[in-house]
Amino acid sequence: MTKAERAAYIAKRLEELYPETPVPLDHKDPFTLLVAVLLSAQCTDVRVNLTTPALFALADTPEKMAALPVEKIQEIIRPCGLSPQKAKAIAGLSRILLEKHGGEVPADMTELEALPGVGHKTASVVMAQAFGEPAFPVDTHIHRLAQRWKLTSGKNVVQTERDLKRAFPKELWNKLHLQIIFYGREHCTARGCDGTVCEICRTCFPERKRGVKTKKA
Repeated sequence: MTKAERAAYIAKRLEELYPETPVPLDHKDPFTLLVAVLLSAQCTDVRVNLTTPALFALADTPEKMAALPVEKIQEIIRPCGLSPQKAKAIAGLSRILLEKHGGEVPADMTELEALPGVGHKTASVVMAQAFGEPAFPVDTHIHRLAQRWKLTSGKNVVQTERDLKRAFPKELWNKLHLQIIFYGREHCTARGCDGTVCEICRTCFPERKRGVKTKKA
């Protein structure tokens, strides 16, 4: 298969496997999604979803969050790890949303990335899932699978994102990035597949004898 043929097959097969793509992080609006994605850094979605109900019960808007002491935020989000930095970022971005954006999460990559604790991946998730803007957030699963499927050289997540955007039509990006994550968690896992085991790897590379060594992001 050529790269274009692989991309077409992958998109088709993932659509068959995952026709529905619910956002894994529980949220009700752009602000709660932003906070949940920030908390998910170096933490599982399951753990975030167990933690956010207590936080959002106290503060589910920038106004309420900015009024909470940072120590209280940190106490609640401790199970998610990196709680001092994350609590400070959540409090800080809530204040900035009030001061600069009328209490609303901006639907703009540059403005999102200017918020404390919000990197490119977090901003991309919010743009894609909260505002429906085409984006291709790259997490560890996507970075790993893109290398196994030879859709990128895998030098870094920036390169992986650029290569995936070239490989797939823009109208597929928002759904496809979730489909790849779901497949990476269920079938093409870090330890369960090395590029020779799962269905997509075997179909795309039937002659592959050796496992693919993944370059970390």
